[in-house]
Amino acid sequence: MTSRIEWRIRNLALARNCAELGARVRTIHLITGLAIPELIRLLFNDRRPPPRGRAPDTRDWYHRANLLYQIEACLLISTLRHLRGAGFSPGDSLVDAYRHYRSLCRPPWRISFDRAFDLAAQTEGIWLTRSPGFSLLICPACGSTFIDSLGATALTNEHCPFCKLLHRHRADHRLQLAFPAPPNLGAMEVLQRLQRYAWHRTAIARDNDGQASQ
Repeated sequence: MTSRIEWRIRNLALARNCAELGARVRTIHLITGLAIPELIRLLFNDRRPPPRGRAPDTRDWYHRANLLYQIEACLLISTLRHLRGAGFSPGDSLVDAYRHYRSLCRPPWRISFDRAFDLAAQTEGIWLTRSPGFSLLICPACGSTFIDSLGATALTNEHCPFCKLLHRHRADHRLQLAFPAPPNLGAMEVLQRLQRYAWHRTAIARDNDGQASQ
């Protein structure tokens, strides 16, 4: 059984990681369960004030977002789902998935940490919601994992952003800048290799952390 002290130490470290990635105070509070006044006192000061602004609402945003935003959202959330399936906590999974997302995609990153938090909440049915608002589907054409409305089925690749990327990549300069493909390697294979590499790196990092704590 985890003691109260161990819980507090772990969640203080998680809170610091969230703050370093740009999380708002309310987001950190919902992830860690730590009180908002304490988070403000411990993590922020006059030279580093807490982030301001309205919290993202992803339920309608995703379907209105352009292709680059959708692709980056799918890369992030599919990595988070992989980590959750491996048994890691929601908070740790979100932090690790967001870090790996930023290592995969070129800056400026289109998905903020608070947006990632809202995407995770709507996909997993946690923190903000009691039930999911999104599904993760596997495209029957390219095999990529992508976000769609809850209850949707992937009978075709009509809503797959990765298939759209593959179709538009040669003619769209913005897509080429965001996801450059080396010679003789299609854009879709590049993304799939990057995704597998992120999962592999995460597994190694978790193994190393576990050995260090023993």
